[in-house]
Amino acid sequence: MKRKRTEVALPQKKHYRQRAHANPFSDHALHYPAAPAAVDWADHFPAFPGRAPEFADIGCGFGGLLIQLAPVFPDTLILGLEIRVQVSQYVQDRISALRVASDGSYQNVSVVRANAMKFLPNYFAKHSLSALFFLFPDPHFKSRKHKARIISPTLLAEYAYVLRPGGIVYTITDVKDLHDWMCTHLTAFPLFEPVDEETLRAEGKGPIVDAVYTSTEEGKKVERNGGQKWLACFRRIDVQ
Repeated sequence: MKRKRTEVALPQKKHYRQRAHANPFSDHALHYPAAPAAVDWADHFPAFPGRAPEFADIGCGFGGLLIQLAPVFPDTLILGLEIRVQVSQYVQDRISALRVASDGSYQNVSVVRANAMKFLPNYFAKHSLSALFFLFPDPHFKSRKHKARIISPTLLAEYAYVLRPGGIVYTITDVKDLHDWMCTHLTAFPLFEPVDEETLRAEGKGPIVDAVYTSTEEGKKVERNGGQKWLACFRRIDVQ
């Protein structure tokens, strides 16, 4: 029997605003698990007991990707990681409201406040993810700030660890220099190989690619301003 929809007021972003970016190297008051086995994912996904996330949106912002993908992949658990307090709270409140207002949808998405640059392996076991998303990350324009970019040789080792062979890293940005940076480092890393958009669509991942382009607040802003978006995707190589 289909559940009756309930009228619920969704949270408004204007009540959750804060700085656009956070310094990942600062000391943040974060609570994180000692290891993936210590995470009780039932707290996040009560409708899916005993299961862990398969998609991870790193720096999920206001949760646009999570919300767009949730009904498209209703049996896939999707987690957003966001370091900013107010923004992560907004996503949590948004998901809670949508769960109440919908006919049982959005049970497969959740968010944690976390510094993915430091604690990603604390949340995800080896080869547990099939998709990692880096959508419009902070470009850190100054050369001395490049070490803070979310794609770097050191961090790529962690991404390769949590991503299962065949899994996809999705990146998109409106900054050409950052696009070139990410492509250079991902191409040079021995456990990733580039995969083009046409191949991903032929594999049935078109809805994911569409969401990468259009779902985020940053992506919509680029469209309004007539800007250009650069997409780059990489597949995790299976090494025997």
